[in-house]
Amino acid sequence: MYRRRMSSPPSAVTVTDLRIQRGHHDAVRGTTWQAALGAITVVLGPNGAGKTTSIEHLEGYLRRESGTSSVLGLDPQTRGDDLRPRVGVMLQGGGIQPAIRPLELLQQYASFFADPDSPEELLQRVGLAERARNTFRNLSGGEQQRLSLALALVGKPELLFLDEPTAGVDLSGRDLIRSLVRDLAGGGRSIVLTTHDIAEAEQLADHVVILHRGLVVAQGAPSTLVSKDSDTLRFSADPGLDLSSLSDHIGATVTETTPGGYVVEAAPQPALVSSVASWLAQHDQTIGDIRAENQTLEDVFRAVTTEGSGPSQAPESAEDQDAGISPKPGEPS
Repeated sequence: MYRRRMSSPPSAVTVTDLRIQRGHHDAVRGTTWQAALGAITVVLGPNGAGKTTSIEHLEGYLRRESGTSSVLGLDPQTRGDDLRPRVGVMLQGGGIQPAIRPLELLQQYASFFADPDSPEELLQRVGLAERARNTFRNLSGGEQQRLSLALALVGKPELLFLDEPTAGVDLSGRDLIRSLVRDLAGGGRSIVLTTHDIAEAEQLADHVVILHRGLVVAQGAPSTLVSKDSDTLRFSADPGLDLSSLSDHIGATVTETTPGGYVVEAAPQPALVSSVASWLAQHDQTIGDIRAENQTLEDVFRAVTTEGSGPSQAPESAEDQDAGISPKPGEPS
């Protein structure tokens, strides 16, 4: 007797040449990326990059203009009803009655699923057990975020979409959420997470997708996106140095990344260190510290999302894919 072979989807999410419009604006302009099963995929990008539009489409709320998309092996545009019991969505507020209590809300959501997680245990996991009978309006913004995460988990989803899960959350709450996200992935859940917090991406991500102006400009494991060589010199001094004069003196570009924090885009050779120190001495500047550093994910993010960089779709060749950085021949017409 012939038996149909049941195969699992090759990835939690697959997006190929995806294009989405919002009004007359091309919010997503032909993106291609994947989120692996059982992994944490972090989608990064500045405001207007297309992060939320992409995720709302994958959740089944926005239609695409062209391209293909797959969530757990199903098209979110045509199979949304089949996907919803299998996917958990964490939103940034909205739609919750202010007078309802966290336990009541979780119990209400649990009634929508055939085999829900325990509302009481979920409140414990997100650190809200002692706030179970407070009204939603009396929860802090961070506590409301943690409750939103519990709501996303109540149906025991295979895949979680988390939109800025630690936004507005205090330090202990952020640590709790990040630990829970790692535990969920360790238990086999697939997670797609958007954030503006690059440090959070470095802590959590198995795979990073960076969007800019509706295009993928870099993607890959954090360890493959950054250079392993010490290729920058960082130092601290008074804010507002004359960067043009300093750059001319040392023969390398200097940028002020934070007030009083500077990066020299050159290999940190002893001669360069000496040149920086001599310029600071000539201008009566006190140096706070000076150090060689490896490239960071933030450095990569800044490089590929700088205005006027002209991003294009990533990657187009095996060499580009290994590097993880998209070629930039110019802004597409």
